[in-house]
Amino acid sequence: MEYDFGTVIDRRGTNSLKWDFAEERGKPGGLLPMWVADMDIPAPPEVLSDLHRAVSHGIFGYTAAKQGYYDVLAAWFSSRFGFSFDRHDVVQTPGTVSALAMAVRAFTDEGDGVLIQTPVYYPFYEVIRDNARETVMNPLIYDNGAYYMDFRDFEQKIASGNVKLFLLCSPHNPVGRVWTRGELLKIRDICKAHGVIVMSDEVHCDFVWGGHSHTCFGTLSDDAVIATAPSKTFNLAGLQAANIIIKDQALRRRMRAECNNAGYSQPNMMGLVACQSAYTHGAEWLAGLKRHLAGNIGFAQGFLSERLPQVKLAQPQGTYLLWLDFSSYGLSQQELDGRITGQAKLWLDSGTMFGADGKGFERMNIACARATLADALSRLEQTFA
Repeated sequence: MEYDFGTVIDRRGTNSLKWDFAEERGKPGGLLPMWVADMDIPAPPEVLSDLHRAVSHGIFGYTAAKQGYYDVLAAWFSSRFGFSFDRHDVVQTPGTVSALAMAVRAFTDEGDGVLIQTPVYYPFYEVIRDNARETVMNPLIYDNGAYYMDFRDFEQKIASGNVKLFLLCSPHNPVGRVWTRGELLKIRDICKAHGVIVMSDEVHCDFVWGGHSHTCFGTLSDDAVIATAPSKTFNLAGLQAANIIIKDQALRRRMRAECNNAGYSQPNMMGLVACQSAYTHGAEWLAGLKRHLAGNIGFAQGFLSERLPQVKLAQPQGTYLLWLDFSSYGLSQQELDGRITGQAKLWLDSGTMFGADGKGFERMNIACARATLADALSRLEQTFA
């Protein structure tokens, strides 16, 4: 079946966070938004059909997942990543960010250290800070357009920072690294040696490029917490359905208790329908989407190389988010952000949102029609060429 990824969809007037809230977030109106990580692409038509069927039934009562839901979830991760689990290992939450916050409360006490690898997705900072834990940072090494883990610093920070929990971003947002099996094994061994629990946010796991492959941390350790959701893969973020896989019974019991403490029990009915439908029927659509996104990445690489060579692109190995390095212009972050919003009329994610070591960078979401991406890049060219 042929799917359409090239039509520009007008999302204005839909209460879209990306398109309808510039002024509320301190931005000027009329910007082309390429920031928050949802797609300007409709969800798979098979999923929409199942959602329409649920709406037509007309009753939106309390619901829970049946065995068929867990079967298709397990089949997806087993066939694609070799990660096997059963229904009893799954803890459902409204999203991976809420799961991160629940994990911080479940597995640490106030004042404990929680380690993150910066620059990193900004809610990682927020769930630590807002729960009165100590943020321990293990900055990634940036070298010639690529990022690497600093294992020596990683272990030193764990040993000296009272670290009880490590929040791993895999694939990494925003820098686009897909961690190798060897890198993850080193991380696993260090954490085991120091009694540190690993929570791996793998919400971008289905988007890997250039011959790289995603290694699910759950295949390396049975006492890890694996955060998954169909939100990024099938553009279902607004339906709020995440599946947190925890094989270790004691850890799972603590996570469930934290869900109960937060008053969360039954998941969103439409989220359940969409998640089961996506993992059942979405493989062909996803294959087409990945071809489209890979084409967008190639287009952006060619455009920057030929027409904006001073803007360097961190090697995109995973996610549909580009990490753009503007540091050669010598601008402060405030000056850089000002040019992008004031002159290019673009809304990107400022690099320092992801930590101080994001200075000089901007994050761009390329999950859109090619015409939208071409417009955004042309605006950058007119501003920075």
